[in-house]
Amino acid sequence: MQWTLLIDEARPGWENMAIDCALLDLAAREGAAFLRLYRWEPHCLSFGRHEPAARRYDRERIEALELDCVRRPTGGRAVWHARELTYSVTAPLARFGGLRTAYRRIHELLAAALRKLGATPVLALAGRGTLPPSAGPCFSAPVGGEVLLADHKVIGSAQLRQEEAFLQHGSLLLTDDQALLRTLAGLSDTSSETSLAKSLGRPVAFEEAATAVALTAEEFLGPLAEEPALPASIRAAADQHASRFRDPDWTWRR
Repeated sequence: MQWTLLIDEARPGWENMAIDCALLDLAAREGAAFLRLYRWEPHCLSFGRHEPAARRYDRERIEALELDCVRRPTGGRAVWHARELTYSVTAPLARFGGLRTAYRRIHELLAAALRKLGATPVLALAGRGTLPPSAGPCFSAPVGGEVLLADHKVIGSAQLRQEEAFLQHGSLLLTDDQALLRTLAGLSDTSSETSLAKSLGRPVAFEEAATAVALTAEEFLGPLAEEPALPASIRAAADQHASRFRDPDWTWRR
Protein backbone atom coordinates (compact mmCIF):
# COMPACT_ATOMS: atom_id res chain seq x y z
CA MET A 1 0.00 0.00 0.00
CA GLN A 2 1.28 3.47 -0.91
CA TRP A 3 0.96 6.01 1.87
CA THR A 4 0.78 9.75 1.29
CA LEU A 5 2.23 12.17 3.85
CA LEU A 6 0.56 15.58 4.19
CA ILE A 7 2.23 18.08 6.53
CA ASP A 8 -0.45 20.71 6.26
CA GLU A 9 -0.67 24.40 7.07
CA ALA A 10 -2.69 25.71 10.00
CA ARG A 11 -6.42 25.88 9.21
CA PRO A 12 -9.70 26.66 11.04
CA GLY A 13 -11.49 23.80 12.73
CA TRP A 14 -14.27 23.40 10.17
CA GLU A 15 -11.73 23.08 7.35
CA ASN A 16 -9.56 20.60 9.23
CA MET A 17 -12.56 18.34 9.82
CA ALA A 18 -13.75 18.67 6.22
CA ILE A 19 -10.32 17.65 4.91
CA ASP A 20 -10.16 14.61 7.20
CA CYS A 21 -13.59 13.53 5.92
CA ALA A 22 -12.47 13.99 2.31
CA LEU A 23 -9.44 11.77 2.98
CA LEU A 24 -11.73 9.17 4.55
CA ASP A 25 -13.89 9.22 1.41
CA LEU A 26 -10.79 8.50 -0.69
CA ALA A 27 -9.74 5.68 1.61
CA ALA A 28 -13.20 4.08 1.37
CA ARG A 29 -13.65 4.62 -2.36
CA GLU A 30 -10.14 4.11 -3.74
CA GLY A 31 -8.20 2.31 -1.03
CA ALA A 32 -5.94 5.36 -0.51
CA ALA A 33 -3.97 5.82 2.71
CA PHE A 34 -2.91 9.12 4.26
CA LEU A 35 -0.98 10.43 7.24
CA ARG A 36 -1.82 14.10 7.76
CA LEU A 37 -0.14 16.32 10.36
CA TYR A 38 -1.70 19.71 11.02
CA ARG A 39 -2.53 22.64 13.32
CA TRP A 40 -5.54 24.84 14.10
CA GLU A 41 -5.80 28.56 13.41
CA PRO A 42 -7.62 30.08 15.15
CA HIS A 43 -7.29 27.84 18.18
CA CYS A 44 -10.43 25.78 18.48
CA LEU A 45 -12.67 23.82 20.84
CA SER A 46 -13.82 20.55 19.30
CA PHE A 47 -16.60 18.25 20.52
CA GLY A 48 -16.97 14.53 19.89
CA ARG A 49 -19.67 13.45 17.46
CA HIS A 50 -22.01 12.14 20.18
CA GLU A 51 -20.95 14.38 23.07
CA PRO A 52 -23.73 16.31 24.89
CA ALA A 53 -21.90 19.61 24.40
CA ALA A 54 -25.00 21.81 24.70
CA ARG A 55 -25.66 20.40 28.18
CA ARG A 56 -22.07 20.45 29.42
CA TYR A 57 -20.69 23.73 28.05
CA ASP A 58 -21.98 27.29 28.29
CA ARG A 59 -22.53 28.27 24.67
CA GLU A 60 -23.18 31.93 25.49
CA ARG A 61 -19.91 32.19 27.41
CA ILE A 62 -17.97 30.46 24.64
CA GLU A 63 -19.45 32.80 22.04
CA ALA A 64 -18.76 35.84 24.26
CA LEU A 65 -15.10 34.76 24.43
CA GLU A 66 -15.18 34.42 20.62
CA LEU A 67 -13.79 30.89 20.77
CA ASP A 68 -13.89 28.88 17.56
CA CYS A 69 -15.88 25.63 17.89
CA VAL A 70 -16.48 22.58 15.75
CA ARG A 71 -18.01 19.14 16.19
CA ARG A 72 -15.77 16.33 14.96
CA PRO A 73 -17.00 13.49 12.76
CA THR A 74 -15.35 11.05 15.18
CA GLY A 75 -16.40 10.04 18.68
CA GLY A 76 -14.65 10.92 21.89
CA ARG A 77 -14.90 14.01 24.04
CA ALA A 78 -13.99 17.70 23.97
CA VAL A 79 -10.47 18.95 23.23
CA TRP A 80 -8.96 22.44 23.23
CA HIS A 81 -6.70 22.66 20.15
CA ALA A 82 -3.94 25.23 20.61
CA ARG A 83 -0.18 24.61 20.70
CA GLU A 84 -0.27 20.99 19.63
CA LEU A 85 0.29 18.64 16.72
CA THR A 86 -2.81 16.97 15.37
CA TYR A 87 -2.42 13.78 13.36
CA SER A 88 -4.92 11.94 11.22
CA VAL A 89 -4.60 8.49 9.70
CA THR A 90 -7.08 7.47 6.99
CA ALA A 91 -6.73 4.06 5.35
CA PRO A 92 -8.51 0.83 4.47
CA LEU A 93 -9.25 -0.98 7.70
CA ALA A 94 -7.74 -4.21 6.35
CA ARG A 95 -4.33 -2.53 6.58
CA PHE A 96 -4.57 -2.85 10.37
CA GLY A 97 -6.99 -5.73 10.82
CA GLY A 98 -9.61 -3.85 12.86
CA LEU A 99 -10.36 -0.66 14.74
CA ARG A 100 -8.88 -1.78 18.07
CA THR A 101 -5.72 -3.03 16.43
CA ALA A 102 -5.40 0.23 14.48
CA TYR A 103 -5.92 2.27 17.65
CA ARG A 104 -3.10 0.53 19.45
CA ARG A 105 -0.75 0.32 16.47
CA ILE A 106 -1.05 4.02 15.70
CA HIS A 107 -0.40 4.87 19.34
CA GLU A 108 2.65 2.60 19.29
CA LEU A 109 3.87 4.59 16.29
CA LEU A 110 3.31 7.90 18.10
CA ALA A 111 4.99 6.63 21.27
CA ALA A 112 8.03 5.61 19.23
CA ALA A 113 8.12 9.12 17.73
CA LEU A 114 8.11 10.64 21.22
CA ARG A 115 11.07 8.45 22.13
CA LYS A 116 12.95 9.94 19.19
CA LEU A 117 12.38 13.33 20.81
CA GLY A 118 13.75 12.14 24.15
CA ALA A 119 10.53 11.28 26.02
CA THR A 120 9.73 8.00 27.79
CA PRO A 121 6.09 7.24 26.91
CA VAL A 122 4.05 4.18 27.82
CA LEU A 123 0.65 2.99 26.63
CA ALA A 124 -2.22 2.98 29.12
CA LEU A 125 -3.15 -0.50 30.31
CA ALA A 126 -5.92 -2.26 28.43
CA GLY A 127 -8.01 -2.40 31.61
CA ARG A 128 -8.68 1.32 31.34
CA GLY A 129 -11.85 0.92 29.32
CA THR A 130 -13.56 3.30 26.89
CA LEU A 131 -15.33 6.20 28.57
CA PRO A 132 -18.81 7.40 27.53
CA PRO A 133 -19.29 10.77 25.78
CA SER A 134 -20.70 12.15 29.04
CA ALA A 135 -17.50 11.45 31.00
CA GLY A 136 -15.96 14.93 30.69
CA PRO A 137 -13.23 16.37 28.45
CA CYS A 138 -11.00 14.05 26.44
CA PHE A 139 -7.88 14.61 28.53
CA SER A 140 -9.67 14.15 31.88
CA ALA A 141 -8.69 10.47 31.93
CA PRO A 142 -6.82 8.00 29.69
CA VAL A 143 -8.32 4.86 28.22
CA GLY A 144 -6.55 1.64 27.33
CA GLY A 145 -3.90 1.99 24.63
CA GLU A 146 -3.49 5.78 24.85
CA VAL A 147 -0.07 7.40 25.18
CA LEU A 148 1.04 8.54 28.64
CA LEU A 149 4.04 10.42 29.99
CA ALA A 150 4.60 9.90 33.73
CA ASP A 151 1.06 8.45 33.94
CA HIS A 152 -0.44 11.63 32.45
CA LYS A 153 -2.20 11.66 29.09
CA VAL A 154 -0.30 13.47 26.31
CA ILE A 155 -2.26 12.26 23.25
CA GLY A 156 -6.02 11.98 22.87
CA SER A 157 -7.53 10.18 19.86
CA ALA A 158 -10.87 9.23 18.29
CA GLN A 159 -12.02 7.07 15.38
CA LEU A 160 -14.70 6.79 12.70
CA ARG A 161 -15.39 3.83 10.42
CA GLN A 162 -16.83 4.35 6.93
CA GLU A 163 -17.53 1.19 4.95
CA GLU A 164 -14.20 -0.68 4.88
CA ALA A 165 -12.04 2.33 5.76
CA PHE A 166 -11.40 4.34 8.91
CA LEU A 167 -10.25 7.69 10.20
CA GLN A 168 -8.29 8.07 13.41
CA HIS A 169 -7.17 11.50 14.46
CA GLY A 170 -5.88 12.96 17.68
CA SER A 171 -3.97 15.68 19.50
CA LEU A 172 -0.41 15.57 20.80
CA LEU A 173 -0.05 18.34 23.37
CA LEU A 174 3.22 20.14 22.63
CA THR A 175 2.93 23.04 25.10
CA ASP A 176 -0.67 23.79 25.98
CA ASP A 177 -2.79 22.10 28.60
CA GLN A 178 -6.56 21.79 28.83
CA ALA A 179 -7.14 24.26 31.67
CA LEU A 180 -9.42 26.50 29.58
CA LEU A 181 -11.62 23.54 28.72
CA ARG A 182 -11.92 22.49 32.36
CA THR A 183 -12.96 26.03 33.23
CA LEU A 184 -15.60 26.05 30.51
CA ALA A 185 -16.90 22.71 31.78
CA GLY A 186 -17.06 23.99 35.37
CA LEU A 187 -14.53 21.44 36.59
CA SER A 188 -11.65 21.80 39.04
CA ASP A 189 -8.36 22.95 37.58
CA THR A 190 -6.52 19.82 38.67
CA SER A 191 -4.40 18.82 35.70
CA SER A 192 -4.89 15.29 34.37
CA GLU A 193 -2.77 15.73 31.24
CA THR A 194 0.78 16.71 30.42
CA SER A 195 2.59 18.23 27.48
CA LEU A 196 5.68 17.15 25.62
CA ALA A 197 7.43 20.40 26.57
CA LYS A 198 6.72 19.83 30.25
CA SER A 199 8.01 16.28 30.08
CA LEU A 200 11.20 17.19 28.23
CA GLY A 201 11.84 20.47 30.02
CA ARG A 202 12.16 22.34 26.73
CA PRO A 203 9.88 23.69 23.99
CA VAL A 204 9.06 21.43 21.07
CA ALA A 205 8.06 23.11 17.81
CA PHE A 206 5.42 21.67 15.53
CA GLU A 207 8.05 21.12 12.82
CA GLU A 208 10.29 19.09 15.13
CA ALA A 209 7.44 16.89 16.29
CA ALA A 210 6.10 16.45 12.74
CA THR A 211 9.52 15.32 11.50
CA ALA A 212 9.75 12.74 14.29
CA VAL A 213 6.27 11.38 13.53
CA ALA A 214 6.93 11.23 9.78
CA LEU A 215 10.25 9.39 10.20
CA THR A 216 8.69 6.91 12.62
CA ALA A 217 5.71 6.38 10.31
CA GLU A 218 8.04 5.12 7.59
CA GLU A 219 9.36 2.51 10.02
CA PHE A 220 5.84 1.38 10.94
CA LEU A 221 3.92 1.86 7.69
CA GLY A 222 6.52 1.77 4.93
CA PRO A 223 7.56 4.51 2.49
CA LEU A 224 5.51 7.71 2.50
CA ALA A 225 5.17 9.91 -0.57
CA GLU A 226 5.10 13.48 0.74
CA GLU A 227 2.94 16.08 -0.98
CA PRO A 228 4.47 19.58 -0.77
CA ALA A 229 1.00 21.10 -0.35
CA LEU A 230 -2.56 19.87 0.01
CA PRO A 231 -3.61 18.80 -3.52
CA ALA A 232 -6.35 20.82 -5.17
CA SER A 233 -8.40 17.64 -5.67
CA ILE A 234 -8.51 17.06 -1.90
CA ARG A 235 -9.41 20.69 -1.22
CA ALA A 236 -12.27 20.37 -3.72
CA ALA A 237 -13.45 17.13 -2.10
CA ALA A 238 -13.34 18.80 1.31
CA ASP A 239 -15.70 21.51 0.03
CA GLN A 240 -18.47 18.89 -0.04
CA HIS A 241 -18.18 18.53 3.75
CA ALA A 242 -17.47 22.13 4.68
CA SER A 243 -21.03 23.36 5.17
CA ARG A 244 -21.76 20.74 7.83
CA PHE A 245 -18.75 21.66 9.96
CA ARG A 246 -19.37 25.40 9.58
CA ASP A 247 -23.00 25.05 10.72
CA PRO A 248 -23.63 26.02 14.39
CA ASP A 249 -26.65 23.71 14.38
CA TRP A 250 -24.29 20.76 13.75
CA THR A 251 -21.80 21.97 16.37
CA TRP A 252 -24.46 22.44 19.07
CA ARG A 253 -26.90 19.76 17.97
CA ARG A 254 -26.78 17.97 21.33
